[in-house]
Amino acid sequence: MQASSISKYRPFPPVHLPDRTWPDQTITRAPVWCSVDLRDGNQALPQPMSIEEKLEFFDLLCRTGFKQIEIGFPSAADTEFNFCRRLIEENRIPDDVTIQILVQTREHLIRRSFEAIAGAKKAIVHIYNSTSPLQRRVTFGDASREQIRDIAVEGARLVKDLVPTVPGTEIILQYSPESFSDTELDFALECCNAVIDVWQPTPEKKMIINLPDTVQWTTPNVHADQIEWMCRHLDRRDSLLVSLHTHNDRGTGTAATELGLMAGADRVEGTLFGNGERTGNLDIVNVALNMNSHGIPTGLDFSDINRLREVYERVTRMTVGERHPYAGELVFTAFSGSHQDAIKKGLDRRDRELKDHPDLPWGVPYLTIDPRDIGRSYEAIIRINSQSGKGGIAYILDREHGLDLPKTMHPQVGKRIYDLADELGRELSADEIRDAFHRLFANLEHPLSLKEYELVHHTVERGQVSCSATVVLYDEERKIHGLGNGPINAFVHAMENAGMKDFKVSDYRSHAVRGGSDANAAAYVQVQHDDGRIVWGCGIDPSIEMAGLKALVTAWNLLR
Repeated sequence: MQASSISKYRPFPPVHLPDRTWPDQTITRAPVWCSVDLRDGNQALPQPMSIEEKLEFFDLLCRTGFKQIEIGFPSAADTEFNFCRRLIEENRIPDDVTIQILVQTREHLIRRSFEAIAGAKKAIVHIYNSTSPLQRRVTFGDASREQIRDIAVEGARLVKDLVPTVPGTEIILQYSPESFSDTELDFALECCNAVIDVWQPTPEKKMIINLPDTVQWTTPNVHADQIEWMCRHLDRRDSLLVSLHTHNDRGTGTAATELGLMAGADRVEGTLFGNGERTGNLDIVNVALNMNSHGIPTGLDFSDINRLREVYERVTRMTVGERHPYAGELVFTAFSGSHQDAIKKGLDRRDRELKDHPDLPWGVPYLTIDPRDIGRSYEAIIRINSQSGKGGIAYILDREHGLDLPKTMHPQVGKRIYDLADELGRELSADEIRDAFHRLFANLEHPLSLKEYELVHHTVERGQVSCSATVVLYDEERKIHGLGNGPINAFVHAMENAGMKDFKVSDYRSHAVRGGSDANAAAYVQVQHDDGRIVWGCGIDPSIEMAGLKALVTAWNLLR
């Protein structure tokens, strides 16, 4: 923004609350959750959902665990009205779920809304009117405070009068001073208390006061001050559920909600993945999983977040961003070498410690929660590009292809493969990493290849093994023979007897290939050249003996 433009803006006034208590509070329990996907989320779509799509989405929200679901604005359009009627007439609303409808405080709209909810077991009637000075001046033509307050009161009275017209339905009133976020606190309080006085809630039959951060004008701490101030001054506080409805104009919807809960709110309205008008509503998935990460149960089930995302993207035609907290494709993925190394070490250590401590608290570097708890796999935690390192490549080979490389082999393999990614200028897939490993480090056959071998374990010298092998060296076939205390040692001596004397074996490892064929084994041999160079080679074969010999041949070839 150019400096010449800045002068048109003004700072948002702070709330005078010198004895604020919310900074010392912690969130210890979940609020009442209300999904507004089918209203706020739906009205923000370029192509609104069809009734069938809304029904599928409603079922998804119920399965996820929402007990309060705002289903729309039934007085606004026939589609909205008919959707409400289908939910009721087809008995689609679970007994423990309360539907919520939204309606402006206008008589004909409120009456139409009561026609829509007739027959529901329980319904929240959510009335609202705009209260901010800006709205009073622009939208309502310089309406006075008294006129705006009276709109709220008249709406509450009409709802109360209409309750007997739906005798089988328990009605809960919800009132929102819409645009609360930039309404004078004393006037927001005046409107809310006037509605409370009409409705006369009790601790046993509470009403909802919703304080929407309709437009985020300021920082989350000021929002928390507003909520704490209202919670202190509202009449009949023990008979109210104070509700938050934050938007995301400043990108701080999650923070404003969490601080608002610390400030005393009881209830939260929001949408899956933050869908909604302008920059969107609060993302309930984000806030609920933040709570889960601190060990707080929320009553919401996001254990299959991929399925939730799939339905959401299909029926809304919106997309979840790759960096979206928890649900984004890349949020559990590390490309950085240092991050990959820490994650690999953390997961490996956790796997070892869980054997003796099954209740071990979660603690893996860079991962705030276990991805598997929300249906994400470990397969994509580490992905490889030119910024990656040795640990990440070893992790991929281990977790996805069952190859547990020795620690000292990691740098050699890591450098060659991330150099390949740098050369290609893109990410390498797990299969490309496997193929590169096989091409560069496993079962190499030039200049030396092993064609045939025979081991005899019972020789004249006790505990010795004799090896007879056919090899091809620089396209020349040779017969070689050696004696040693095991297959590898015997083959080394056979190579030495044939003139290949410029190396020594310094390490050997082997294991069954996890996740692959039961018959496959992998062996790793480290050899040191007389000039000091050290390399690792890998052999993969159904025979553990042959795997070891192939690893030795590979390592020798890598020295050439």
